Amino acid sequence: MKKRGWPYFPNSNPKIKQEMMIEVGIETIDELYGDIPKKYLLKKSLNLPEALSEFEVKRHVEASLAKNKTCEDMPVFLGAGCWPHYVPSAVKEIIQRTEFLTAYTPYQPEISQGMLQALFEYQSMICELTAMDVANCSMYDWASALGEAARMASRVTKRNEILVPRIIHPERKATLQTYTEPTDISMKEISYDPETGQLDLNDLESKISDRTAAVYIENPSYLGFIEEHVNEIGNLAHKHGALLIAGVDPTSLGIFKPPGEYGADIVVGEAQPLGNPMNFGGPLLGIFACRDDLNLIRQMPGRIIGLTTTIDGSKHGFCMVLQTREQHIRREKATSNICSNEALCAVASAVYMALMGPQGLRKLGEAIIYRANYALRLLSKIEGLKAPVFKSVHFKEFTVNFDDTGLSVKDINEKLLGMGVHGGKDISKEFKELGETALYCVTEVHSKEDIELLAKLLYKIVRGR
Repeated sequence: MKKRGWPYFPNSNPKIKQEMMIEVGIETIDELYGDIPKKYLLKKSLNLPEALSEFEVKRHVEASLAKNKTCEDMPVFLGAGCWPHYVPSAVKEIIQRTEFLTAYTPYQPEISQGMLQALFEYQSMICELTAMDVANCSMYDWASALGEAARMASRVTKRNEILVPRIIHPERKATLQTYTEPTDISMKEISYDPETGQLDLNDLESKISDRTAAVYIENPSYLGFIEEHVNEIGNLAHKHGALLIAGVDPTSLGIFKPPGEYGADIVVGEAQPLGNPMNFGGPLLGIFACRDDLNLIRQMPGRIIGLTTTIDGSKHGFCMVLQTREQHIRREKATSNICSNEALCAVASAVYMALMGPQGLRKLGEAIIYRANYALRLLSKIEGLKAPVFKSVHFKEFTVNFDDTGLSVKDINEKLLGMGVHGGKDISKEFKELGETALYCVTEVHSKEDIELLAKLLYKIVRGR
């Protein structure tokens, strides 16, 4: 049999390589990388080790991984967008079923009824949790959901300005900027009360105008406190013809008023706490929901799964009832470039919410707020610490300032890590006006002993040195 190179496989055969270069109009492979500045090109050969067998590679990787420490090995008080929560064993077991685990996108409803129903249930529970009318079957993460919400608000209102709080996750803000800049949507920051952290209503009123498409709030805020003026903010937005976009941590909604009850038009958020482990920061799961308004629903990004019946009404089935961006949707008709979703993560969240139920989610919220405020009470007693920085009700996360200790957050975190505890996120560069401040996270996974250990070690670091 005559040997030949397969046309779609990478092939180093010189003859085939030459034919390919002639076809694309180049003389050397280096021309393919001509747009890369020469200063970034490697000017030496790669110093690669000798090849290893599969067994040797496995042993090498396992030895490297053994150096890691996870939240299973030590108390972790780091949150800031991806939080340590307990994932019930049933969630892991169900999403590992091959019917779900191998499913990417349910294009064919006749063979994907189980997956479609699971996503329909996810949407239904998200609507119930947020008190909204319609939800899609997931986005990539909170940040991408926010970017899509801003563009959606601009399309609906025909305006090109978004107002956001000064206290916002900086990476979420950067993603929002990436989404809005190409469409000429401007972004303005609303300042906060330095004592409470609450959104400055006077500043909001001075900046909102007939150019404002939406006002965005986070509740709880990025720094963990509950926004107390949500009704006033919503009324002010609607008075000027703007939409209210609310960003939420869904674990708070078992005990706090859902955004649908204080006038939110669009709700975004992060569903990672609902049955999805941290996984080195991803994949995450973006929540996206809106109220029952045809203009809003038709402008929603992603997909909506619906329940329908046969013509004679004898059987029901599930299908995608709205796809605003797909291979078979004309590009000029699309509302978004989101063409996929986090389906498996959404199924995990659906299983989690079904297992917890309303009472379970309430108990979860209570467990979190009790533990977080117990930690606050202990840390506030340590001389030199200010915990929290803002005089407001905190839910899961809170700020701790170390200015009076003479130590930086970096120093303190290094010392804590050396003692077997992972401290909070250093936000001293994100919010310079807050000084040496860290953002701590406490959830249901933190025991009373974990919290007391943190307080004991911080006391030792700042007072016993």
